[in-house]
Amino acid sequence: MRMRTTLFRPIFSLSMAGLIALPALAQAPVVEGGENLPSAEPAFAGQTDAPEQISDLTLARQDVATGLEHPWAVEVLPNGAGYLVTERPGRLRHITRDGEISDPISGVPEVDARRQGGLLDVAIAPDFEDSRVIYLTYARPMGDGMTAIAAARARLSEDMTVLGEVEDIFVQSPASPSPMHFGSRVVPTGDGHVFITTGEHSTRAERDLAQAVSTTYGKVVRVTPEGDVPGDNPFVEADAALGEIWTLGHRNVQGAALHPETGALWTIEHGPAGGDELNLIEAGANYGWPIVTYGVNYDGTPIGTGQTAHAPAFVEPRHYWDPVIAPGGMVFYEGEMFPEWQGDILASGLVAASVVRLDLNGDTVAGEEWLMRGIGRVRDMAVDEDGAILTVLDLPDAPLVRLVRED
Repeated sequence: MRMRTTLFRPIFSLSMAGLIALPALAQAPVVEGGENLPSAEPAFAGQTDAPEQISDLTLARQDVATGLEHPWAVEVLPNGAGYLVTERPGRLRHITRDGEISDPISGVPEVDARRQGGLLDVAIAPDFEDSRVIYLTYARPMGDGMTAIAAARARLSEDMTVLGEVEDIFVQSPASPSPMHFGSRVVPTGDGHVFITTGEHSTRAERDLAQAVSTTYGKVVRVTPEGDVPGDNPFVEADAALGEIWTLGHRNVQGAALHPETGALWTIEHGPAGGDELNLIEAGANYGWPIVTYGVNYDGTPIGTGQTAHAPAFVEPRHYWDPVIAPGGMVFYEGEMFPEWQGDILASGLVAASVVRLDLNGDTVAGEEWLMRGIGRVRDMAVDEDGAILTVLDLPDAPLVRLVRED
């Protein structure tokens, strides 16, 4: 059994302009609470309970705008043009840098906003300044109470008021009666591809489909910007397989980002009780869900084989959490405001109620820090043009927040 050191750590109450003073470096793991599966043994050093790093700097919170309804994603527009924010009930908003919130942008597809469904991710194309192309993911109503995660491509008007040429480039198959575990992030790449992450809709009857290459439940998929299947996808020629599948064996992938140096796709997915995973995505790989996991069912019973270690049959997560942070979006930090965090992962923590910073040493987590503890259910984040950290909180009356340095 692995041991966890328990330290007292204060939880800060944050106001709109409140400051947090962060003291010196510590080496014990981040204090997270009781484990769900204390008998689990990590497969390698650093796979869990990374040493806590406490940055020697001060953060300030600035609320750019307020009054958003369950925002799910934030994207930074170039050249000081502000931000795009999705609201889960089905609205896409433009927010200026001064905090002016637009009326809902027209042309957004109809969404099914039950439970975890609705309008989810937004991302701009690498050539957005010329093409005006954006991507959305959403829970698409499929009739008779059924839904499917879909990704759409559209063009945003110059005045930020209308989406045109809206077309789905991916629709999950088959449709599901469960409005849960949709994923979903959309990550356009610079080499002419688009990654889309999905979930397996949560029910025990459906989650086994994460292992089936005949469905896109619990997968990372890869398509062209027009929705075609690239010829070099790993399952293109496999019998009875869907060619858009890139990887399988995922539970509910809500964070995804490209490494700024290697270009590799990294993801973070929700585990059950315990077992949130940070994964390095490799074409054709199987990440094990629901056969193996570092978590358990919510009632404490084992999942799948009851085995925790993924290898050799499946790919090990590069890091896992028990208890969970309940991850939302993630980003690799690239900016001038926090040079000491360059290349680190910043992950949204819904249950952690924090921005979770991960210091990578190659493909291993060398340190972890929970920033702005107690801020609320952090759903997504981005890096602003000046290097500030942007977050949106999962609340019925939510702010768009900038976290800035105050030395």
